[in-house]
Amino acid sequence: MTIDHTHAPALTSWVDSANSHVDFPIQNLPLGIFTPADGVTPRPGTAIGDLILDLGGVVSLLHDAVAPALTGTTLNALFALPAEDRVALRRRLSQLLSDPAHRTVIEPMLYTAADCTMHLPAAIGDYTDFYVGIHHANNVGRQFRPDQPLLPNYKWVPIGYHGRASSVRPSGVPVIRPKGQRKPPQAEVPDYGPSRRLDYELEMGVWIGLGNALGEPIAIADAGAHVAGLSLLNDWSARDFQAWEYQPLGPFLSKNFHTSVSPWVVTVEALAPFRIPQAARPDGDPQPLRYLWDDGDQASGALAIELEVHLTTAAMRAAGTASHQLSRGVASNMYWTIAQIVTHHASNGCDLMPGDLLGTATISAPDDSGYGSLLEISRGGSQPVRLPSGETRFFLEDGDEVTLTARAVANDHVPIGFGACSATILPARL
Repeated sequence: MTIDHTHAPALTSWVDSANSHVDFPIQNLPLGIFTPADGVTPRPGTAIGDLILDLGGVVSLLHDAVAPALTGTTLNALFALPAEDRVALRRRLSQLLSDPAHRTVIEPMLYTAADCTMHLPAAIGDYTDFYVGIHHANNVGRQFRPDQPLLPNYKWVPIGYHGRASSVRPSGVPVIRPKGQRKPPQAEVPDYGPSRRLDYELEMGVWIGLGNALGEPIAIADAGAHVAGLSLLNDWSARDFQAWEYQPLGPFLSKNFHTSVSPWVVTVEALAPFRIPQAARPDGDPQPLRYLWDDGDQASGALAIELEVHLTTAAMRAAGTASHQLSRGVASNMYWTIAQIVTHHASNGCDLMPGDLLGTATISAPDDSGYGSLLEISRGGSQPVRLPSGETRFFLEDGDEVTLTARAVANDHVPIGFGACSATILPARL
């Protein structure tokens, strides 16, 4: 996670669109899996401006340690490599894309991103969603427990639940409105049907790199070496199902129908300049147990990432109306760091595997400018969201499209982005 010449603000690329690109300047070099318009096989690539470099096409120019990991249809093998090999890959790609002497050889391996199909970055063995966004936990908790919004364990342990890996999809894949069992407060018995309170959740996705053996915990000082990178993540939620089913074991059908991720993995190496201190715990909060505490992690375990959520309805798109910003916040609004959630996940000996996915939980804010879900913005469905088209929303309607975006920003460094995480809501199946 060292800042080096690949992060230099003055560094430019001979790929013109990369220079001053909102998401993918040469300082980023995120990793993903794509299929060119004229191809049939997914392959690893890196985003550079408006283009994608086919990494399999340039393996002969890369280090021997990483070349075999770039010939498959997922990034699992690359994630499994030691961090120093990923650093070597980043430095070599930076050289190839900045030095015009390499242009003749590299240019035939570049594809227009808009013409390509993006896939999930990895074959996801397991997906775990955490609940470390303390403002979200407080905002939602107050709706149900005004006198005690946080449960007693929240400030002692990173809360999480096991999600459904099979229903994770890349940005752009529509969400089919789920059906399920719900019991409105005024009803005597539950019924079954399409969700009436469909919601989004603004999260970061954490991709596991190097794994650990079963029975061997990950020390918090070593947790960073087990993270390959981050994406945006939207853990779509059926709030009416959730309210009925979550006691006593937590979310089930309210969460497992669809999770969206942005397809580009912004590596931990690219994020090195954007590390910031973790926010100090308020006076009176308990000191985390020893296995969850590391001074180095507290000094630089948070990230300076700005997050936004935008909504367009079918009527807005038909009229050419610009998207409506629902919220804007920062990724540092997390009570537990990424290292803490990785360490806790493995603390009982659970074996994490390359390509496993962790969700940070909904990242929210103490005021409504940065709320990370409609459940918070609409105050549980009691306060409408008014859109530029004259429409109102309490929760998502069919035809609505939600888009998450993020940029890492720090003084004296070139901002880097994550690309969009978007999906449109389709009607429930009959």
